[in-house]
Amino acid sequence: MKELIKTIVQPLVDYPEEVVVSETSDDRNVTYLLTVNKEDMGKVIGKQGRVIKAIRTVVYAAGTGHNKRIHLEINE
Repeated sequence: MKELIKTIVQPLVDYPEEVVVSETSDDRNVTYLLTVNKEDMGKVIGKQGRVIKAIRTVVYAAGTGHNKRIHLEINE
């Protein structure tokens, strides 16, 4: 899943080498924390959050086979 998130986000940003995805999980949830350069934050979020909503939709759909809830958060 981490590679999927990187594959989606890296073409969108000016500093793809600074894209970092970390994962934390417990028995019911998996949280992915996306960190990008501050200058790329707007590109990842998009107008009115449309880009990040689309990324979350793809990630959530890819994770439906798991028995855990998946969350994607952006870190500044």
